[in-house]
Parts: sequence; C-alpha cells; structure tokens
Amino acid sequence: MPRIVFMGTPEFAAVQLRACFALGEVVAVVTQPDKPRGRGQEVSASPVKALALEKNVPVLQPVKLRGTPFARELQALDADVAIVAAYGKILPQDVLDTPRHGCLNVHGSLLPRFRGAAPIQWAIASGDAKTGVCLMKMDAGMDTGPVIARGEVPIAPDETSPTLYDKLAVLGARLLTENVGPYLAGQRPLEAQPTEGVVMAPMLKKEDGRLDFTRPAVELERRLRGFTPWPGLYTTYQGQGLKLLAVRVGSGSGKPGEVLSAGPDGLELACAEGSLVVTQLQPEGKRAMNAAGFLSSRKLDLGTAPFS
Repeated sequence: MPRIVFMGTPEFAAVQLRACFALGEVVAVVTQPDKPRGRGQEVSASPVKALALEKNVPVLQPVKLRGTPFARELQALDADVAIVAAYGKILPQDVLDTPRHGCLNVHGSLLPRFRGAAPIQWAIASGDAKTGVCLMKMDAGMDTGPVIARGEVPIAPDETSPTLYDKLAVLGARLLTENVGPYLAGQRPLEAQPTEGVVMAPMLKKEDGRLDFTRPAVELERRLRGFTPWPGLYTTYQGQGLKLLAVRVGSGSGKPGEVLSAGPDGLELACAEGSLVVTQLQPEGKRAMNAAGFLSSRKLDLGTAPFS
C-alpha cells in the first residue's frame, strides 16, 4: 500500500483527499494555515484540515516552504508520492524531489490551456465550450509538468464557478482512482504538454469584477458566472457600490453604459455589443433585490449613464 502525502486546502481538494484514502495510506496532510473565513471572519480550519482531523491524519500547516526545513519534515514521512490539489502555494524543487515517485497535481483545466491559480473561473469567463481535469507530474514550472491522464466536461450555458467546481472535483477524484496505482507501477506514460495553446489563468483580483460597458454584453454575462462568488460583477451608483447578481444578454444598442429601459422585467444597459439586462442586484450594505425593488426608490432616466 503506497504511502501518500496529500497537499490541498479548499473543498475541491477535500474531494480529492477522500479518494486518496482508498488509494493507500495517507501519512500526512499539508494545508494552508487557518485563516478568517466567512462573513464573521472567524478563524477556522480549511475543508482539507477538517477532513484530515476527522480521519486522525497528522496535519502540517507551514507558513512558508521555500528556504525552510519543510522538505526535511516531508522526507521523514518516507512518502511514495504526494498528491496536490488546490494547495495554494508553489512547491520548491526540494519539496518536489522528496516523494519517491514525485508530486502529482490535480489541475482543473485541459492543459496547457489555463495554467495558473484560477482555471475554472477563467474557462467560464472566456466562453469555452468545455474544460476538464489533468492529472500531471509536477515540475518547477507553473503547471508545466507532463500529463498522466485527462478528462473533459462540457461547460453549460448557465454554468457558474461553484457548479463547475463540483463537476471537476468529482472528475479529479475519478482520475486519481483510475491512475495513481498504475502510475506507481510504471504503467502510465507521461505526455509532455504541447508548446502551442498555452493560456494563463491568473489569480483573480477584485478589479477583474468591475463592470466595463466597453466590453460586449456576452462577455460581461460570462464574467458574472465565472467570477461568482468573488469578485462577482460590480459597479457604482451615486458613489455607492452595487453588485450585480443576475443578468441576461439583451439585443439593445446604445452608448456603453446608457440606460435603455428600466422596468419590472429588468434594467437594460447598453454595452459595446448588445445590452445587459440586470434582473437582480445588491446595493452596498443592503439586501439583494430584484430590479423592480431597486427602481422603486430610484429614478433612472433613459439615455443617461448613471453607473461607473
């Protein structure tokens, strides 16, 4: 039975950890230090740490990996392989070299498309028709290692990051179940990633969610779905933040940001191409409301551009 070190942090990674318990002996779990989470910002354990404690597996939470004794701690565990999924830190070479058969990463994209920290969000925002999971052997680059196995899933027209995360988590666990044993037995060839088609998926910033009416409406609608729950899609109205919660693409036209219609069916705003019909939104510090509720106490004149 192989000795496995698991490295991961969010719920996506916890699904992979559950699969690892059936693949061998999980001798330790490495996860991010406890952080404030949720609306109350209470310090709490990551989903991976919570599962490890439930299974009585030792938990390591190093603040830093590079230039620290962490690789020696890992060496003492005598691991055959490390399984990494959404850990949140870049592994230095001394850590990559420690497990007998290296470190395998469960990455939520069809590499080399969407290397980086936010592949699931950017796949939706970019309008891709499909995405998937790659199980790869890690090297020192950013998601550049050779691929052991891959699987695909379609991206639905109404897909959001949370729904796609759930689908890819299940797919990743299946790839682990089907391929880790054969890989350790030398029965899985490594496929070098092609040099063509490389696209990066950088970590999301709050600014990525700012509503930019000079973009096509279809792109803004995809961004809302891809950037849910954070940073979402937001703008300002009369100096106050305003988050868009539900929109659809319309066929109206006008100057970017211009109010085309405002009624019970939604607030229609012109974009560079097409229009965005806002049906649900949330002013800063207030509850979510439908467009009719928002407009009941605000007069938006047609032809004006009140959002910025």
